[in-house]
Amino acid sequence: MKTNDNGVDRDMTADEEAAHKAWQKIAQGEAAAQEAQEAATAAAKKSAYKKLAALGLTADEIAAL
Repeated sequence: MKTNDNGVDRDMTADEEAAHKAWQKIAQGEAAAQEAQEAATAAAKKSAYKKLAALGLTADEIAAL
């Protein structure tokens, strides 16, 4: 793997490459967790909307809540 060190491209050291790969795994895990949270939030909003709509509220009334 390559890295840029003050404007100079060079090969990463073994320690730098290991640290980069560890960081990648952490970043991918965080991205997956955020995606799951966003999906759960969207599902909760959709469920709440359906429940309120079943009570006879209009879309404007639900948005105002």
